[in-house]
Amino acid sequence: MGAAGLHSAIEYHVVNSLGWPSLRPLQEASVAPICSGADCLLVAPTAGGKTEAAVFPLLSSMMDDSWHGFTVIYVTPLKALLNNLLPRLEKYTEWVGRRVALWHGDVGDGDRRRILADPPDILLTTPESLEAMLVSRRVLHHQFFRSIRAIVVDEVHSFAASDRGWHLLAVLERLQRIADRPIQRIGLSATLGNPEDVLHWLQGSNRARGVFAKVVRDSSTIAEPEITLDYVGSLENAAEILSRLFVGEKRLVFCQSRAQAEELAFELRQRGVTTYVSHSSLSVDERRISERAFAEARDCVIVATSTLELGIDIGDLDRMIQIDAPFSVSAFLQRLGRTGRRPGTSRNALFLATELDAFARAAGLLLLWSRGFVEPIVAPPHPRHIAAQQLLALALQEGRIPIAGWEDWWAGSAVMDGATEVLDYLVGSDFLVADGDLLVIGPTAERAFGRRNFMDLLSSFIADLEIRVLQGTKEIGSVAPISLPKDVADGLRPLLLNGRAWRITDVDWEKRVTYVTPDAEKGKVRWSSGSVAEPFELLRARRDVLLGEDPPVTLSARAVRRLAYVRELRAADVDAEGTVLSKGAKGATLWGFAGLRAHQTLIAALGEVAAEAVADNEMIRFPDGVSVADLRSADVSGALPAVPPEAVAGLKFSAALPVEMATATLSERFVDRSGAERVVASPLAVH
Repeated sequence: MGAAGLHSAIEYHVVNSLGWPSLRPLQEASVAPICSGADCLLVAPTAGGKTEAAVFPLLSSMMDDSWHGFTVIYVTPLKALLNNLLPRLEKYTEWVGRRVALWHGDVGDGDRRRILADPPDILLTTPESLEAMLVSRRVLHHQFFRSIRAIVVDEVHSFAASDRGWHLLAVLERLQRIADRPIQRIGLSATLGNPEDVLHWLQGSNRARGVFAKVVRDSSTIAEPEITLDYVGSLENAAEILSRLFVGEKRLVFCQSRAQAEELAFELRQRGVTTYVSHSSLSVDERRISERAFAEARDCVIVATSTLELGIDIGDLDRMIQIDAPFSVSAFLQRLGRTGRRPGTSRNALFLATELDAFARAAGLLLLWSRGFVEPIVAPPHPRHIAAQQLLALALQEGRIPIAGWEDWWAGSAVMDGATEVLDYLVGSDFLVADGDLLVIGPTAERAFGRRNFMDLLSSFIADLEIRVLQGTKEIGSVAPISLPKDVADGLRPLLLNGRAWRITDVDWEKRVTYVTPDAEKGKVRWSSGSVAEPFELLRARRDVLLGEDPPVTLSARAVRRLAYVRELRAADVDAEGTVLSKGAKGATLWGFAGLRAHQTLIAALGEVAAEAVADNEMIRFPDGVSVADLRSADVSGALPAVPPEAVAGLKFSAALPVEMATATLSERFVDRSGAERVVASPLAVH
């Protein structure tokens, strides 16, 4: 292999145990900066060897610099991904006489006690589990975490785009204070639109401390992928095509919803296709069975939602099929990267659109991708609710918070911007109460979050209520309450779950359990979902498609005909000269093609003129009409979209904020002034 700069034992095993003649370009490029202690962001396609690019240099540092004890944390957004990583990292750590262990919500008490009694060198975990360890009375956290030197954040883009990212950064700052040293931060991600920004975000207080940071990109040459767009008109037709195409190959099919995945899996099985299913509402055991069986099989299909978009290893794939289209180029790139991993194979994707709107979205997405665009990852602004959670969590962790100097725990991290105002509210509402110069947990916090030893305070995301589905004692998964009859006697309609039909025999609403037996008739299943706010750029690319620009991919004969039909059908909604304002007897419609956020921002800027207006990603409908002068004079500079009360209630930890602060937080996160300004500034074509 040659001198890669790694510890000699690791270089030996890379060649002799893995059989690699050399490291991949990303792995070679990451050795020097990681071994130097720099904060790094490693960017490569899915299955590009990012884990090894981070872990091999860290193991080298352990050996060369005599790190001892628990020194490295490895976090991912999914427990399934941690489970998947464990065997690989066990092999790598054994090369140099080190150990790795797993800690998350499914790990039993016995394993946890062993970890606490004899900590590993590397701990695989989630941010929520780290938080739980910090506040647990069973964990001597000042002793357990004192030797931490580095953290690896896998799928960092997934964290950075959500509140889980802010929560992770806040927990990391607290760990850094306990360790009393800068903790090296290494992020792993697939293609990003703004990697430098994401790295700066990940650095947190390390940036102010002057810790060197570097983005390390994969320099491998990747062949152009084979991409085809087809229109099939229904899920049944998609199943029929998939049952005839690529027979003998391993096919991964991505769906845009759990219900769609369930229906497609059922239809494939009806056609004799060996089919597996993976999505977030299946039980852990069922998902593991599916993913393991798929990894070991050949002529089969696994139908999944975005749960398999991340780096879970399901073996080599032959084909990636996308039903309809994802809502971002970055999601498409993640999925595309699942293919072309074996020598002599290439990346490929087949889009099967089941309806016209999804077909237009797929065409726009592929056009946008062809231009080299990837969405920038932007952390949600003003995480005041996370700041409230952190203040309460620190009070649990330490038993008390100093009234003067509490800020030091987060070392100026952006997650705590505005935390002084939040703290004033927590104290004024008795979430925290004064005890001399200290603050301790108060009665309001006990009532709001104290159940199950404050477990409700340790998770930074909200999961919808679901009803567990049991066949006897075996859990199959869970469904939303809307999938079940309120009274079984009212109708025993079949249920669809894990790609199979089930007859409902009983529903225990108090225990949130339903009991089922197998059924032959095709069932239905539903989960609650809301409107997806698509990015401005994706909508503009769709408009360009409707105006006549073709995505530079292979179009099936059906797709060519359907594209012509869609353009004719939507001809009145787009105009090359500007944004269409269509006036009629029942008001007016502005075809902004700017995305829901921009449209709601514009509605807010228009005020009373748009009091009855409704919007989606493509248009704003004004039942009472709107004038060109109104649109031209709209001032979006201070506009904030309206937020319904149910949305505020759905904001995690909103109970620890005043209503107006929680409402402002959501409004500021939904606003798109740039998109709204571009709509206002666009020439108007009045029809």
